[in-house]
Amino acid sequence: MNGFARAVCAGLPGAELTHPFSQNSDDIDVWKIGGKVFAMMSVDADGVSVKCADVATADMLKEAGVGVKAPYCHASWVRVPSTAGDDEVRHRIETSYRIIRAGLTKKLQATLPPFEPTP
Repeated sequence: MNGFARAVCAGLPGAELTHPFSQNSDDIDVWKIGGKVFAMMSVDADGVSVKCADVATADMLKEAGVGVKAPYCHASWVRVPSTAGDDEVRHRIETSYRIIRAGLTKKLQATLPPFEPTP
């Protein structure tokens, strides 16, 4: 699944793959837009951690079984396992991307390529 999640992240306009937790390790992929994280995944774990609109949305997703608490992240983040399905994983990554992108300065947003979410 992480291969699918990586492909979704890589296809988002202006997305950048980083490995900030260790200079000698690619164990955790951290995807950013404008220098801000929108998705994280470990090569060993099945799933992707993403930002939700707020804590209530994250709680709702956890209660619905769509996600679980994202380790080491704020309460507004969830980890979406592959069992959620490709459509859900794509939707959650794109939603996280949109949330983070919308929080960037208008000046920075203006420098980014346009984004059209998957229908």
